[in-house]
Amino acid sequence: MQTRKKYIFLTFLASWLLLFFFGGDQVRRFAFFSGRKAEARRNWPHWTDRSLLKSFADPEELQSDGDPSLPSPRERRAARLSVYKNSRCRMETCFDFSRCEKHGFKVFTYPRERDQPLSESYGKILASIERSRYYTPNPEEACLFVLSIDTLDRDHLSGQYVHNVNEKIRGFPLWNGGRNHLIFNLYSGTWPNYTEDLGFDIGQAILAKASFYTESFRPGFDISIPLFPKDHPQRGGEKGWLYQDSVPPKKKYLLVFKGKRYLTGIGSSTRNALHHIHNGKDIISLTTCKHGKDWEKHKDTRCDKDNVNYEKFDYQELLHNSTFCIVPRGRRLGSFRFLEALQAACIPVLLSDGWELPFAEAIDWGKAAIVGNERLLLQVPWPDPAPHWTQGIPPPPIMTPVVVEPPVKLGEHLYGLWQIIKDRLLPHRSRSRFLWNTPPGGLLALPDFSTHLGDFPFYYLQHGSSPSEKFTAFIRAVSPAGSLSQPILRLIQAVSGSQYCAQILVLWSCEKPPPPSGKWPQTAVPLTVIQGRGKLSDRFFPYAAIQTDAVLSLDEHTSLSTSEVDFAFVVWRSFPERIVGFPTQSHFWDPEQKRWGYTSKWTNELSIVLTAAAFYHRYYHSLFTEYLPAGLRELVDSLAACEDILMNVLVAAVTKLPPIKVTQRKQHKETVKGTTGAAGGWHFSQRQDCLNQLADWFGYMPLVSSQLRLDPVLFKDQVSVLRKKYPRLEK
Repeated sequence: MQTRKKYIFLTFLASWLLLFFFGGDQVRRFAFFSGRKAEARRNWPHWTDRSLLKSFADPEELQSDGDPSLPSPRERRAARLSVYKNSRCRMETCFDFSRCEKHGFKVFTYPRERDQPLSESYGKILASIERSRYYTPNPEEACLFVLSIDTLDRDHLSGQYVHNVNEKIRGFPLWNGGRNHLIFNLYSGTWPNYTEDLGFDIGQAILAKASFYTESFRPGFDISIPLFPKDHPQRGGEKGWLYQDSVPPKKKYLLVFKGKRYLTGIGSSTRNALHHIHNGKDIISLTTCKHGKDWEKHKDTRCDKDNVNYEKFDYQELLHNSTFCIVPRGRRLGSFRFLEALQAACIPVLLSDGWELPFAEAIDWGKAAIVGNERLLLQVPWPDPAPHWTQGIPPPPIMTPVVVEPPVKLGEHLYGLWQIIKDRLLPHRSRSRFLWNTPPGGLLALPDFSTHLGDFPFYYLQHGSSPSEKFTAFIRAVSPAGSLSQPILRLIQAVSGSQYCAQILVLWSCEKPPPPSGKWPQTAVPLTVIQGRGKLSDRFFPYAAIQTDAVLSLDEHTSLSTSEVDFAFVVWRSFPERIVGFPTQSHFWDPEQKRWGYTSKWTNELSIVLTAAAFYHRYYHSLFTEYLPAGLRELVDSLAACEDILMNVLVAAVTKLPPIKVTQRKQHKETVKGTTGAAGGWHFSQRQDCLNQLADWFGYMPLVSSQLRLDPVLFKDQVSVLRKKYPRLEK
């Protein structure tokens, strides 16, 4: 037994000795190579073209963990929890849908206290809300509540910082823990870390915030908004520079940046790394150290040279003449430069890690911007011809605009905000991402009208469909006499004889009641009389009786033949998004009067087709009534014969296209019954005033001029009349 134990012990000892002598070398080699791999990782990146990158950064700088002034993850998490105590809020858990069922989507703003400070920007927000169609002065009708306390600037070093917000909102009887409330914020946190601290508990309120961190953003509940300056236009403003035929653009510069260079603190590392790309030709990168009170204390060796180069280029000239614009983060994630680049039709190159992009719930920014990484600046893709330091990097996809006219006005930001919230309340009627990201954009595709692409005039080609093959004739009768006049009788007979006419609707806007049914002419199509309310805007109300895609708008004194109606309708089916008609007018800029002029003279240009005889899509009735502000409709009702100008302005603003004129046997002359001499001049002056007020309201002149008129094939050609489809147009 003792001998057996001895053999077992010797065998065990021999096994350990063999393992040490034969396996130890492998262990040492493994440790050696592991050390080499670790060393290789520590020395990353190993540039093969180091000579081309002398001015960029040292490898040690690239290995660093980032700006030491950046808050640590623990600090960011603590700041987030101090603000978002209800971080798991969703519409289903923190929003009372029942408040929106009875009166629909209505917004109430708290009454403003007399001595309460209010910034210019927040004053514009409240004024825009109170001017919108969703505003209600009655809190019992409200679906959403907006505080009158200015919460835009929550930097406690700012002069616009409002103290004791927690105490104030807790005293509001409607606060209810923030439920169904919307809070606006542009600036949060302060020097040096600029965390998301708002200085008060938002409770269960929805936060509409600029510079939103993705880790703080509550998906489907909060809304990220763009950062805008205090002089941001409430309505109107400069027109965007992007047009349908300007993509891809060929501009003077490939890439530009001009802005502040922070010498210390958060946001400094990203902007400091941009100086190496400047070549003074097609790539312009300019920075200045001149900002802040003590910038000279921190100036480095580059400051003096940078400050001199900074003054050599104009900022707006760079924006409007560059294909790409760098939009790096500032002290916070957002930047004014984002909206400025969009308005200038310059593709933004975003360098702001962790930024929840504005309205990303609806807008696909991948189609309109390049999102880079602050720590991997060299890996931002570039199109050919590329700088030498980006050779071998794949080019970006072809950039296409999200919308033809980017939403850069405060009123459009708010309108988009309301539409996103409305889509959440009624998900079964919400807009698809296709509608949001295809011109003319989601703001102009009303889900109350339809959610089917084939019902809108803009998407027939994408949807592979065509408008309906019939039209509804819509005749407006305003004669003071109670009996039917001969012109309207002839018009009804001519229109009802069209092979494409589905029905005739007569909008009776006279003081006297309409004639009995027996007095109306017998027609091959149904004829219905609708009692109007005596307002000019009535003719563009979305009446349920209009079932066809096409509407033929007519005045009772219009003279048309059946052939003219047929040809105009065939033309309209090829251009369903436009107004197609007969009588035209034009606008022009009067440099002496410094205002827009209006003329009915025969010229080689047209920009207005009068709705006295015009085809258009019935969807424009819904846009006219439900999209345009109530103030514009009130303007139309107060001015004589202004509603047709507003309809033309609306369609041009939506499509960015001019109307189309078709052949007419007799030249239409604009007349108003009972207005001659001085009265006729007053009528003309009213229309010109209307045009200028609309241009002021939109902020630019939406009307587009054209020199196009469409005639039938073989029109007045020297061929047999039997070969012509519309021979009566030549008589």
